[in-house]
Amino acid sequence: MKYYSEITGWGKDALFFLEDSEANFIIIFNDTAPPELAEISVLHTQSKLFLPPKVDDVLIIGEKAFTITAVGEEAIHTLAELGHCTLCFKGEAEPDRPGCIMVQGDQPLLESDIKVGTTIEIH
Repeated sequence: MKYYSEITGWGKDALFFLEDSEANFIIIFNDTAPPELAEISVLHTQSKLFLPPKVDDVLIIGEKAFTITAVGEEAIHTLAELGHCTLCFKGEAEPDRPGCIMVQGDQPLLESDIKVGTTIEIH
């Protein structure tokens, strides 16, 4: 396992882009995020990044699994330091932004999948 954390909450605008097909992302951050960032983030327990995520690794959120298709150059650093990155579910081979981890899965991540205690894992 490269990463393991549990969702502790989310800001009022954190799920706004999740079910928008043009955006289809969430922003994650340690639960120590400043209030202005917490408002747009899915917050989780502080965790250690044991190994950097790479293409073909598996991201698991709760019961849903996604294959990593691209990793932005900043995502590894910010995930390790702040528990922060954008998880984008469009499955593209190039990251939308330097802080993105792009993933694809058989089932979409839905707002109803985001609950306190839901795990975030990278294998």
